Amino acid sequence: MTELILGGSASGKSFYAEQEVLRLAAGTDAGKYYLATMQDKSAEGQRRISRHKGMRAGKGFWTVEQPVDIHLALEKMAGGGRIALLECISNLTANEMFAGGRCLPEKNVAEKIIRDIGALGEGLTHLVMVGCNVFEDGTVYDGATMAFIRVMGRIHRELAASADRVVELAAGIPILVK
Repeated sequence: MTELILGGSASGKSFYAEQEVLRLAAGTDAGKYYLATMQDKSAEGQRRISRHKGMRAGKGFWTVEQPVDIHLALEKMAGGGRIALLECISNLTANEMFAGGRCLPEKNVAEKIIRDIGALGEGLTHLVMVGCNVFEDGTVYDGATMAFIRVMGRIHRELAASADRVVELAAGIPILVK
């Protein structure tokens, strides 16, 4: 089963996603994995990583740091039942798209991420994915940022179409979309 959790910044999607993984794992012996994609390249990044580590402390998650090539996270997990929380698609996309200080083509980035997440999902019992709505403010940005927004839109559309369940968080309230 795959589930896509969407929402704006600070909407409560990470907390909701963690609770969803705990619910799915309840009464099973499945391993719970947190697939971390954020790279701590700034003080703000370090603060966000620390906050997320604190949120999941004591909940039995195994952290797998995988900022690119998300399908390779499977090699870092134990066998058997596996439930993973992918946090988050936006960071993964930025890491893949702007690797090496250059902006890779939108089509290539979108296809790679969709393919990699598909391979990841096939190796798991459940995959819960978090995505950030970065395209709702109506502002026009520079070319690279607009390319990123378009890639995120395509990735979210395709993941939502293939997901078993899609939930959007608005002000901490989950809204079932699919």
